[in-house]
Amino acid sequence: MRLATLARSALTAALALVAVTAAPAEAAFEPPLPALNITDTYVTGISSGGFMASQLQIAYSGTFQGAAVFAAGPYYCGQGSILHGLAECTGLASTDPAGIVATARRWSEQGKIDPVSRLAGKPVYTYHGTKDPLVTDRVSDEGVQVHRELGARIAYHDTDPAGHGWPRPDGALPCGTTFFPFLIDCGNDPQGELLTHWLGADAVRPPAGAQSGTLSEHDQDRYTPGGWAQFYSLGSKSFLYTPKSCAAGVACKLVVALHGCLSDNKFVGDRFARESYLNEYADTNDLVILYPQTDISVARGNPQGCWDWWGYTGGDYAQKSAPQMRMIMNEVRALGGGAR
Repeated sequence: MRLATLARSALTAALALVAVTAAPAEAAFEPPLPALNITDTYVTGISSGGFMASQLQIAYSGTFQGAAVFAAGPYYCGQGSILHGLAECTGLASTDPAGIVATARRWSEQGKIDPVSRLAGKPVYTYHGTKDPLVTDRVSDEGVQVHRELGARIAYHDTDPAGHGWPRPDGALPCGTTFFPFLIDCGNDPQGELLTHWLGADAVRPPAGAQSGTLSEHDQDRYTPGGWAQFYSLGSKSFLYTPKSCAAGVACKLVVALHGCLSDNKFVGDRFARESYLNEYADTNDLVILYPQTDISVARGNPQGCWDWWGYTGGDYAQKSAPQMRMIMNEVRALGGGAR
């Protein structure tokens, strides 16, 4: 979460010759993802996961029917440089929304991302707190602007005195907090709001009082290009929440939920996957929730386990060829989701 610390670590890694450990000789113990009856696919995320959610929605607009972005900024904000990201993506300078939109349109024409015309009318929900010390109001506003100019249908919750965190009912920390484990309580229900924006008020049923589905662990290496997740600063396993109805074959929607920095399973275990408050809605609304995981990587200049929103895996990090997004898409397809 601390971008200044991240910058120092990235520069240190760039100057050092860091040995990468050998890939594991044996497959992971976790099983593959199950094939389910998935109808539509959505994506949400917080902080670096929020940036990644925007990347997935725009790069793979033919797959994702909607997105929800928490405490993050525009698509392609980092533009391939951590120093650029630290300046523009934290609000020291404009992120240049017009330039980002032009880049997205050009990449769309070149086939590097899905046609941006598929974003027309797609629901995008954005949440940003007025006390967020890491992502300024302007950066969040410009993220909304990029989605709007690309034709998305916007809902913007930007009035809570929230810090840099994932807000949920009965969160572990007060609303204005920016601190581990980044689960905050602002006295409302953004998860219900995002689902209402995606699906419509009449289609969303109240959440369950307690989770009754299954939270399981699954091998992530097999879905990563090259078969070794750690090479791209990804975790060896992901989490999946499956309601009983979806496990039994009922038609269900898939939500990809992306944690922020310092929040992968090395830092918090399965806490984000258990406490996102998406699972309670999953049980009553036939939703499957996929929680992909990053991992720390000094070699990649990513000691906080952030999703790649500035280019540490390569210059194509915001295009369909990006290794982290390809991993997520392979998991989506394995579950039964995909382009519509």
